[in-house]
Parts: sequence; structure tokens; C-alpha cells
Amino acid sequence: MSLPFYVAPEQQMKDRADFALKGIARGRSVMALRYRDGVVIVAENPSGTLHKISEIYDRIGFAAVGRYNEFESLRIAGIRYADLRGYSYDRRDVTARGLVNAYSQQLGAAFSSAVDKPYEVELIVAEVGQTAADDQIFRLGFDGTITDEPRFAVVGGATEALQTRLSAGFDPDADLTQALTLASRCFSHDAVLERAVLDRTHPQPRKFRRVEA
Repeated sequence: MSLPFYVAPEQQMKDRADFALKGIARGRSVMALRYRDGVVIVAENPSGTLHKISEIYDRIGFAAVGRYNEFESLRIAGIRYADLRGYSYDRRDVTARGLVNAYSQQLGAAFSSAVDKPYEVELIVAEVGQTAADDQIFRLGFDGTITDEPRFAVVGGATEALQTRLSAGFDPDADLTQALTLASRCFSHDAVLERAVLDRTHPQPRKFRRVEA
């Protein structure tokens, strides 16, 4: 009788992390950055129909990189979570913090599972508040790790290069045009970009809107 093949837990987790990172590295990058009146989100995306940036709820935006079918299922789950919580309690009870905690549990469970494969995605969840001090940007890793980003967040294959370019020109007091220009210039000149903004000055409860080139 042959003994079952043994893999040390540390090696198994490393292999799963390497698997997820390879899939994410092939994805085109996404960034979110604060500006004077909210949060700008920009993604390199040649598709005009398969969006990488979406609205989750009134003040909350979602962006992702990696396998489209996986982050699309997470986006839909986030909308259902937000709708149910807003209906059961109050619309003000739907927060980015609550949403990223739910996402973190789902991503972490898949990563540590001995049966399921890890998600090949990284997420950005942003919320615009009543003031700039209330704005929030969260970055979620494939393993469920949550990072609260004070200025901007970048995910995808070219993360380090884009972070360097953003750091050089970032200004939290920039207006919308300046913030969009900075974000766009971080990508290559021939990149096809998808743009959206969470604008606190918008008079309607829904603060998310797409921005044309």
C-alpha cells in the first residue's frame, strides 16, 4: 500500500499564492486615487462592454483585475449584499468597510480551501464620504488581505511602475480634470482606458458616474 503524497502546508500555500499571482499579473492594471471632491477610478480596458469598474451602491465603487468571470461573480455578490443590507436596515448602513469584510471572508476561504482553487483577482473598493476625510479606498488581495490606502491604490500586472508614477504627481487637492489627467498619463499613450468617478458634489444620492475620454 503506497503512502499518500505529502506536501507541507507552507509549500502548499506558497504554490497557491504563486498560482493566483501569475493569473493576476497577466491582467491590465486598475487604479483609484483621491481628489478634492471624491475618488477617481481608471482601468486599462480595451473592451467597451466588459467593465472592470462598476457601481456597487450609492457611494461605493468597485474595480478589479484578473479573471473576468471571477471578479464579475464577486461584483454581483457585493450588489446583493448591499441591497439586502440597505433594505433590511438603512441605506446609510451600507459601507465599503462592511463590503470589504464580506469579500475578505470569501476570498480567504477560497485561498485556504483544500478543494477550491484560489481566486485569480485583486479588488479595489472605494467609498466617497461627506468630506474628504471620510473618503475610503481599500485594496483586497487574492487571499483576502485588506489594505486601507490613504492616497491611492493600484492592482494588476504593472503595479510598481504605476505606483511610482502616481506618487510623483499625486495631489489630494487636485480637481477632477487634474486627477483624471494624472491617472491617464500613468498608462501608456496607446492604452484604452475606462474611467469613472465617485463625486461627492453630485446632488443625487448615487455618486458614481462614468467619464468619457
